[in-house]
Amino acid sequence: MRRIITNTFMSLDGVIQGPGGPEEDTTGGFELGGWSVTQWDDIMEQAMASEMQKDYDLLLGRFTYGIWAPYWPTIKKGPIAEKFNRIKKYVGTQTLREANWTETILLNGDTIEQVKALKASDGIDLQMWGSANFIQSLLQHGLIDQMNIWIFPVVLGKGKKLFAEGTVPGNFKLTKHTLSTTGVILGTYEPNGEVPIGRAGEN
Repeated sequence: MRRIITNTFMSLDGVIQGPGGPEEDTTGGFELGGWSVTQWDDIMEQAMASEMQKDYDLLLGRFTYGIWAPYWPTIKKGPIAEKFNRIKKYVGTQTLREANWTETILLNGDTIEQVKALKASDGIDLQMWGSANFIQSLLQHGLIDQMNIWIFPVVLGKGKKLFAEGTVPGNFKLTKHTLSTTGVILGTYEPNGEVPIGRAGEN
């Protein structure tokens, strides 16, 4: 069975929109794109390099794929570009009928059932980047095994959120954490059953 692992850059108020640059995602008039860029240090670079070196295929939502597909094929050198251009890209979409980025496989039927079959097959892990709406759908069906969430010490006020209204409640276990010199919390979480309920003062 293959694991589904999400990788997300998030602000303190839960926004994940446009971390990489001003033009990355301006949906809804978002004007603070690029908010993660100046926060990087060697700890984060090493953590990212370690994650990128693993064997995996990509599982992407339609919007993130639309940003990446025109960009990465134009980058001819560098370990990330070489890897992304070489490995399989599975895309959850109800609108795309064809794709030009090499090794792209469209999940454009019953997408959730297709993801379930993909997850149940033999093979390497599936890593997700961005793809907030797709993540919500996968959470609703209990299909995510691990969430790598990097929490940046900024508040953005508005924008697309990782855990938006309608997120299925659930408990998570923190399995790994690191703190960068710039105050970014690098956390790894795994689903851990239902939300535990108690009453203050009774424990």
